[in-house]
Amino acid sequence: MPRRAASAALPLPDLVVLVLQGGGALGAFQAGVYEALIELGIELDWVAGISIGAVNAAIIAGNERDQAVGKMREFWDGVSSALPALPMVDNDLLREWTHLAAAGQVAAFGVPGFFTPRFLPPAFAPRQTPEAVSFYDTAPLVKTLDRLVDWDRVNNGKVRLSVGAVAVETGNFRYFDTKIETLDARHILASGALPPGLPPVEIDGIWYWDGGLVSNTPLEHVVEAAHEDMLVFQVDLFPARGERPHDMEEAWSREKDIRFSSRTRRISDGLVRRRKEHRLIDRMLDKLPPEFTSLPEVKAVRKMVDCKALNLVQLIHQPPKWQTGARDFEFSRSTMETNWALGRTAVEAAMKDGHLLAESIAEGRSGSFAVQSDALRPKPDLDI
Repeated sequence: MPRRAASAALPLPDLVVLVLQGGGALGAFQAGVYEALIELGIELDWVAGISIGAVNAAIIAGNERDQAVGKMREFWDGVSSALPALPMVDNDLLREWTHLAAAGQVAAFGVPGFFTPRFLPPAFAPRQTPEAVSFYDTAPLVKTLDRLVDWDRVNNGKVRLSVGAVAVETGNFRYFDTKIETLDARHILASGALPPGLPPVEIDGIWYWDGGLVSNTPLEHVVEAAHEDMLVFQVDLFPARGERPHDMEEAWSREKDIRFSSRTRRISDGLVRRRKEHRLIDRMLDKLPPEFTSLPEVKAVRKMVDCKALNLVQLIHQPPKWQTGARDFEFSRSTMETNWALGRTAVEAAMKDGHLLAESIAEGRSGSFAVQSDALRPKPDLDI
């Protein structure tokens, strides 16, 4: 049965999850999404993230709901403080060039409270050390996280936290999850340790890199680990659809969108396909004669295909034309504010047709929705 409907804009199922991708500076879009969801009275039970999504997720899980937005604002104001606001002019070409210049400044000098260039180039560092395989030092991020995140709340609070990383030596993907272990700043850094820029993080003798190398969305982990009716808000930082590129810069940008969004689409499509198969098997089991229903094999299959209602809402970042392929490492203040505002706008657009989602939740059905154009639209090809 839906719960918390009296205070929220939607009837909420047993489990409400926020899924956050990797995408560097585009993480400000996630912050805007979270702020808008909180204003709608939507309480989260679980937040899962990869890379910058892990940073935002830790801040959410590590603070009281009413304080988390302020802590996220403190983080994003801090990492954008060294770059001046880009000129807010109605000229895409000018904004594109200043956008690229700001990204160049990040590459040269790093991001305050996040990462700084190493004093010595990697070639001069001892071999097989983090310093030898990365250009930047993420020690500033440890201090930032320890200041903004209450780790006791992360590990013992009401909001479950999961972050994904990949083991360097085996290539195995792993989720660090507060339901089964204690997390600290190392796990967040590991999830965002994108090579060769950022250093691997050692946990229990194993080096970890950015989880986005394998999967840029924690959706599959969330769905496979949950056993309740749930509502998932998935924040996609790279759109699958886009225009034919006009030049090399647009080709760079479009290539990056396809590369990252394709992984998310593959996981989403596989998830939907499995749920359709499970529902078909479930209907077939209902047709079995009574004498077969008690067989151990039938009971095992019934348990395997027991699908709870899942409503998936995709909130997709649609970058302005002047945001180039460098938009994931361009941390200027004005671009951060633009991305934050776009996150809020995506939620507001979803709520224009929020009754479609509300009906699906209230009736215990499953559905897949995306913010298309300026409103929430069901995705019939992904109907689950």
